[in-house]
Amino acid sequence: MVTLATKHNDPEAGLSWVERIGFGSGQLGINAINGILGSFLTVYFTNVALLDAAIISTIIAISKIFDGISDVVVGRLVDNTKSKMGKGRSWLFRVCIPFAISVMLLFYVPQNWPSAVKYVYVFVMYNIVNTVCLTSMLVPFYSMISLITRNSYERGLLGNIQQIFQTLGNVIVNAVFVVLLAKFSSDAANPNTQQAFTCTMLIFCIAMVVFSLICVFTTKERVHDEPTERKNDQKKADNGPGFWVTIKALISNKYWVMMFFANLVIFFIIIFNAVGAIYYCLYVFYDMGQYSWLANSATIAQFAIMFVTAALMKKVGKEKLYIAGMVISAIGYLGFGLFATSVPIMIVCNVLKGAGLGISGAMAMGIVADTLTYGNLKTGIDTVGMGNAGVSAAQKIGMGLGTAVFGWILSGAGFDGALDLQGLPQPQSVTTAVEFVFTWIPLVMFAIISVVLILFFHLDRDLKKLKEEKGIVEA
Repeated sequence: MVTLATKHNDPEAGLSWVERIGFGSGQLGINAINGILGSFLTVYFTNVALLDAAIISTIIAISKIFDGISDVVVGRLVDNTKSKMGKGRSWLFRVCIPFAISVMLLFYVPQNWPSAVKYVYVFVMYNIVNTVCLTSMLVPFYSMISLITRNSYERGLLGNIQQIFQTLGNVIVNAVFVVLLAKFSSDAANPNTQQAFTCTMLIFCIAMVVFSLICVFTTKERVHDEPTERKNDQKKADNGPGFWVTIKALISNKYWVMMFFANLVIFFIIIFNAVGAIYYCLYVFYDMGQYSWLANSATIAQFAIMFVTAALMKKVGKEKLYIAGMVISAIGYLGFGLFATSVPIMIVCNVLKGAGLGISGAMAMGIVADTLTYGNLKTGIDTVGMGNAGVSAAQKIGMGLGTAVFGWILSGAGFDGALDLQGLPQPQSVTTAVEFVFTWIPLVMFAIISVVLILFFHLDRDLKKLKEEKGIVEA
């Protein structure tokens, strides 16, 4: 198979920038779609398809049960995949086109169908997109960090690079999505039309397929080790350790468990911020034209900070940098809530929110890879696929719960999408609810997770000690 990846096969050696950037490009395509699902899907359902926010939120919440199961299934499949393309790359190659088609269908709810049938359609298509296709893209992609290299620095760098491209995807979506909706809309006064969403999503879906294929053809999987402590007696077990053995190994890995919950909380907050920004502009500012600066003041700061996180990582380590990012974001949310009447201060606070999230996000997947190495050294059980599946599940559960809780709060506050079409204002309670979920809930959650990590997360110290005991020397 033709590949532009770094030529060597040494899992401890460094990678070329072609491979590093090629790997990150996969996240650019996937996360652009994921970002649209997080930020604009609820708006599409409530303002275009005219579906009830509470019912949609319930559908999403129920779907997360299936979504969580699918992460475990796909993680297991990745662990047992045997392909010349590797455990992760082969999945990206097979699934990117079905993913694009299913996303297009999700954003095309037939207008003339009865309401009950529309909700069934949304349930089915949402699960095809998220439970099946997105899971089959994200779990293998995250697993590739552990499969491309064993070098701890390279893993950290790949985690940083994929986060840069993930944030770049958000920047692009924030900058052009609303503009494209307005350009393609069949109604000059209303960008939220079916035609606008169909044309705009087609552009992003094609881009996702292209970037996924770039990722496949510029990377190489070099880590093929069997479990560390059981390398010899596991030769006969071609399918690796049993399912429950793997689950037990993950649950007993305290650092992986903490990263699971940290990712769940962060992505819960990300969704509150992404969806909340749109509704904040609509029902606090009463001006969608404010969306670009509100969303991108945080996102651009998140993007920019990642270009220095690799240097910072060398000096202070992934763990301390990850926790510092959480604290910085919490400070940003606090300032935004206290000074929400001043646009310049709001921008500064958004910069803090974004910078903190960028610092933590850049370290996240590299730390996850290290938690799996820690678990392997402790138990001798390889949990790369299942471990990354669990983290992917945490992220999607966080996003799903965030979307669901946001919708429930919005519906409870009296939101009615039909009022906008009639030119009537939403109740004041909607404005109050949007302000609450956009600022104060994220602040409390960031504060709690920061305290927990400061007190109990000591992965760098314990992993170093384990490697010394095993006589492992990094390149």
